[in-house]
Amino acid sequence: MENNINKYNSNTFESIKHIDEYGNECWYARELQIILSYKEWRKFNGVIEKAKNACFNSNFNPLDHFVEADKMVQIGSGAKRKQIDYKLTRYACYLIAQNGDSRKEIIALAQTYFAVQTRKQELTEKEYSELTEDEKRFYQRNLTKKGNYSLNRVAKGCGVKNLDRFHNAGYKGLYNGETANDIAKRKNLRYREDILDNMGSEELAANLFRITQTESKLKRDNVYGEKNANETHYNIGKNIREVIAKNGGTMPEDLPTPKKSLKELEKERKQVLIG
Repeated sequence: MENNINKYNSNTFESIKHIDEYGNECWYARELQIILSYKEWRKFNGVIEKAKNACFNSNFNPLDHFVEADKMVQIGSGAKRKQIDYKLTRYACYLIAQNGDSRKEIIALAQTYFAVQTRKQELTEKEYSELTEDEKRFYQRNLTKKGNYSLNRVAKGCGVKNLDRFHNAGYKGLYNGETANDIAKRKNLRYREDILDNMGSEELAANLFRITQTESKLKRDNVYGEKNANETHYNIGKNIREVIAKNGGTMPEDLPTPKKSLKELEKERKQVLIG
């Protein structure tokens, strides 16, 4: 399966999605196991248990996201036995991907898909798809702010003292060697103008994934030392870039820069409210 990674995209995971009698979406663990290229249930069940623990540690009830769905299966001569299975929420699938074998390329694709989709589901007032591009930008930018704040705390705990160098390592991986300053120059931004405020929703989403995956990797692998943390950030950025390429996506540096920054849009909003 891993040799045919280019055959897989977000539709791969949508194709095994189920809608229950109450209109709720779910995935079955046994079907996800096959997609994620786990041959043995024993090993995949181990990943599920790690995901359950992560769910609990995030102050969510695992029983709400990992619902037992055991069934009786034929094993020959008319005999049957119980087969363990779970109905999984999108968040549960995201946690499984997070705790899966990172050497599997399909795992990286699953992480990307379920991370973005889970973030989108956090919207409460309207569906993400109904938002305008600028509304999506504001939403994604807010998430990157929160993500960077959390990432900075974790990075400092890993021994990082130069946060600018640390963040540039991530940008270099994702943007094929470009630093934050290089990105700003390419976008023709003014001195010290925020590059994230001048990204479209797709580019922001790629950076959000870089941020969340780096934080997760630093914590999961107990990374320590500035050099090791910087290398981790670079590698995460590079891995995300490779996933984008394999999916036939547009490289971050090739995505268009919005005509107006989010600060400009925010200023216009305030003037309308005042005016």
